[in-house]
Amino acid sequence: MSTAGEPLVTDGKPLTELERVVDTFVAPSKTFTDIKRNASWWVPWLLMSVVGMAMVFTVEKKLTMETAYENQLRLSPKQLDRIEQLPPDQKAGAIKLGGNITRYFSYSSPLLTIVFIGVIAVVLMATFNFGLGTQVKFMQAMAISMYAFLPSILKSLIATVLVGVGAAEGFTFQNPVASNLGGLVDPNSSHFLYALLTSIDIFTIWTLILTGIGYSCITRVKRGTCMGVVFGWWIVMALVGAGFGALFA
Repeated sequence: MSTAGEPLVTDGKPLTELERVVDTFVAPSKTFTDIKRNASWWVPWLLMSVVGMAMVFTVEKKLTMETAYENQLRLSPKQLDRIEQLPPDQKAGAIKLGGNITRYFSYSSPLLTIVFIGVIAVVLMATFNFGLGTQVKFMQAMAISMYAFLPSILKSLIATVLVGVGAAEGFTFQNPVASNLGGLVDPNSSHFLYALLTSIDIFTIWTLILTGIGYSCITRVKRGTCMGVVFGWWIVMALVGAGFGALFA
């Protein structure tokens, strides 16, 4: 089997879990080809969970969840106006409730990650199997997505450092690092455009490219076609997400 781009591994040497993690960043074809041998995905999930929890803990101690919630509120003018019009005691209660909800979702992110990536795996697996006639297994699709999301570790580490040193004014969990084009638009003027540009993120693009490489390594589909499928779904979801965001902003 061969694909356009990087040559596939041909020596058949199995990789250790550490080698698969490292190769995801320096030689991704090796990692994704090895997934055909072993579709384990718990190591990248564990790494993302540990680093993610470190970021959540830092936000809790250095910034507070209430502040993170208020920062997010500023991106939703309608919700902010409703809270601003409340009496002081009710406003404080609403902020506290929002902070608690943010806290619960943040600390449950390891489980939410499994669900989120599981949905992505199912959608892409179905697209490749029914649309392109491949035979991708669910565990393989899950492993591809888990390893492809490893760059998010770097994003979380950057956010953790920035919050830790007090250089993360305006921090939100939805957009922890200014690694996207969202800063080019005032969210209060066009929430749809802001949400759309926010999705054009360096780490997101990195993840999409890795995902395309992953599917090209375990199927006979050309790499360009795999990239088209992955980026196509991303465009659809970015537009739908921006639309819902603008509707409820």
